[in-house]
Amino acid sequence: MRLNNIFNNIPKDIPDELFEELTVGDNIKIERIISKGHSSPESGWYDQENNEWVMVLKGEASLTMINANGLEENITLVAGDYLNIPAHQKHKVSWTHPTLETIWLAVHY
Repeated sequence: MRLNNIFNNIPKDIPDELFEELTVGDNIKIERIISKGHSSPESGWYDQENNEWVMVLKGEASLTMINANGLEENITLVAGDYLNIPAHQKHKVSWTHPTLETIWLAVHY
């Protein structure tokens, strides 16, 4: 068994948001995401087939979701905040801290 730490091996330069699969199973994927001033493309929304549970472990971020009335809703997350995003819930990352790494833990199920 190999012990790892979620806060290790963070690159100094992060030109693109970094997605790292930590483990994958039949109906689950757990990944670490590292952002630093990154956001989703202006024109795109995530509309995923699976549910996604996300937690900000370090840093700050804002998500924009489309609510049940079809309106955009902004949610700010800081270290320790988590959120369950149901399958097909349209969302995007609208902001991450520009000078600090934002480290996410994401569970797709």
